[in-house]
Amino acid sequence: MQKPLAYRMRPTNIDEVVGQQHLVGKNKIIRRMVQAKMLSSMILYGPPGIGKTSIASAIAGSTQYAFRTLNAATDTKKDLQIVAEEAKMSGTVVLLLDEIHRLDKTKQDFLLPLLESGSIILIGATTENPYINISPAIRSRVQIFELKPLEPDDVKSAIERALNDEKKGLGKYNVKLDDNALNLLVSSTNGDLRSILNGLELSVLSTTPESDGSIHIDLKVIEESVQKKAISSDKDGDSHYDVISAFQKSIRGSDPNAALLYLARLLEAGELTTAIRRLIVCAYEDVGLANPQACARAVQAAQVAQMVGLPEARIPLADAVIDLCLCPKSNTGLVAIDSALEDVRNGKASSIPDDLKDAHYKGAAKLGHGIGYKLPHDYPNGWVEQQYLPDNLVNRQYYQPKDTGKYEQALQFRLNQLNQFKKNKKRS
Repeated sequence: MQKPLAYRMRPTNIDEVVGQQHLVGKNKIIRRMVQAKMLSSMILYGPPGIGKTSIASAIAGSTQYAFRTLNAATDTKKDLQIVAEEAKMSGTVVLLLDEIHRLDKTKQDFLLPLLESGSIILIGATTENPYINISPAIRSRVQIFELKPLEPDDVKSAIERALNDEKKGLGKYNVKLDDNALNLLVSSTNGDLRSILNGLELSVLSTTPESDGSIHIDLKVIEESVQKKAISSDKDGDSHYDVISAFQKSIRGSDPNAALLYLARLLEAGELTTAIRRLIVCAYEDVGLANPQACARAVQAAQVAQMVGLPEARIPLADAVIDLCLCPKSNTGLVAIDSALEDVRNGKASSIPDDLKDAHYKGAAKLGHGIGYKLPHDYPNGWVEQQYLPDNLVNRQYYQPKDTGKYEQALQFRLNQLNQFKKNKKRS
């Protein structure tokens, strides 16, 4: 039995990887590792179908190492032992461990010394954030790389390659793919290339050839094959990503009529999950502290929409869209956290004042941890002069309130009050 198209089209070297140029492009980290033959274990994380397995396969192919695939949830310690024995015999094995966030302690303990010795080069794949869901013992022994959603041009390139490849792809079928059908394929699965290629293969193999032997794939065939309707209602055929962008920008711009139109386009295309995700992002990114209650209402509406499904889900989502559109807008929370992240990524936040460090364990006092800490509840107004930021960031102000309404005005008032407390303390 022939393997699925997505499996057959997996890259055999780094040059064939679709997208992820921030990792495999010229002079980028994974390409440099392969070229220098200095591979180290890594975790690749990101949404399904965007290249985690492909990169692992390409690394193995580019280095000529043996390549094995296991699943952390379903495969056993015995399966790991077989790979370990092979590594002893051949020298090095590249092991793709899917769903690595589900690796239990027994398997983890078995793997750790193999990672230390380098006999197994582990490439963990996960859709979960490894900084939250992977054990520190594993994280400390691997590089962590985030994969990005594939761009439409990357997906189109992969489709064209599959259509033209006579050995592994669909080249022998002489497929004629309509532009509208191609656009739907690109937008139908949120960049999940595995689903896109397998949907394309289904459409080709289930279509009767024309009299000249060619296979004509139009929009209707692709809609049936991937079970999605085209998000296209105007002569220009706006892409899936353009609709999502217009949806959020209409909410941000306080236009409920436009936002409802783009919500309708998403729902009509069956993109309920996309609409819900974008709605919640809009709530916290664009309304935020101007009206936190509206953000909570948007989350509640999203939960109801998920519970009841379409078509009823359209009602709570429409209510939430109108609510968010007509709220005052504030992105001060977004700006504040991005500013703090910039300092962290630039290495400016590595230290913590000793009095703020954890002091619950025996011996903390000998290290000077927790000594001198003042509990604010013991002082008037629940506040006491005390340094919380590291010395090199002591005057940094990440949060800059805006006059967006009563809630953020109250936050501004409290900040001003605290600043006045500090001034009074310095005068005394």
